[in-house]
Amino acid sequence: MAFRTDLAVEAIESMAEAADTQQVRQSGRTIEGFDVSEVDILTEYAAREIGKPCGRYLTLELDALIRREEDAFPRACHALSSLLRELLPAGTQAGPVLVAGLGNRMITPDAVGPQAVDHVIATRHLVEQVPDVFASWRPVSALAPGVLGQTGLETGEVVCGVLDRIRPAAVIAIDALAAGRLSRLLRTVQLADTGITPGAGVGNARAALNERTLGVPVIAIGVPTVVDGATLAHEIAAQLGGPSCEALEDLSRPVMITTRDIDREIADVSRMIGYAVNLALHPHLTVEDVDLYLS
Repeated sequence: MAFRTDLAVEAIESMAEAADTQQVRQSGRTIEGFDVSEVDILTEYAAREIGKPCGRYLTLELDALIRREEDAFPRACHALSSLLRELLPAGTQAGPVLVAGLGNRMITPDAVGPQAVDHVIATRHLVEQVPDVFASWRPVSALAPGVLGQTGLETGEVVCGVLDRIRPAAVIAIDALAAGRLSRLLRTVQLADTGITPGAGVGNARAALNERTLGVPVIAIGVPTVVDGATLAHEIAAQLGGPSCEALEDLSRPVMITTRDIDREIADVSRMIGYAVNLALHPHLTVEDVDLYLS
């Protein structure tokens, strides 16, 4: 039974031999009181073994936000915005950016992307129409392209059509992910400079959005919102020494598992991501400024 996860830190944990080849670099640090894990997959061999493209993966742990610690929300926004600025290519500090919220707004575990872009301040039209007032702002466009079943269009087709029109310097793609463990659901945010494959976490992969397919750097922001039932059954069986029973077999069927408070948690983490994107793209803003502009 395969271990399915979109999180690089979990993929490394399940592929210890690949991590020991010295073709993967791992480190940790703390930003604004939040733990950050970094994984750099350096070679194609390691990428094949781990199942993730070569690149840089940053994982922000949201424990303090979940515990509702004092000032946790603004601290989380600043921590995530700092990591996002690290991944944005050096030549794009002032260039236009397209923020794409991937997923289906009507299905709560898949609504992170669309809900996050609701909190992104779109400025491209303002910079063009009132340049004197918005000279310090970066041109930003926000898009929620929907999914194939809603629009009849592949996400990649919609994004490529917009790219041809606005020609951004970079794309930030926000999407829901699948975790391998229940303890990570809506408690981590993964950033990667490798792009993203919409639908991969639930076994419905569409065309990849990355620098090779779009022609511009793609930074992915993902939040694990579901665990695959087969993966959970595999983990339970492995920890119990490999027993087999009817309950575990039931979990092996195509089923996705999420949290009881998914509606509130999606709303909270989506707002945090949207605010963090604003702070990263417009360094002169504060969390209070974002509140004001979005009110």
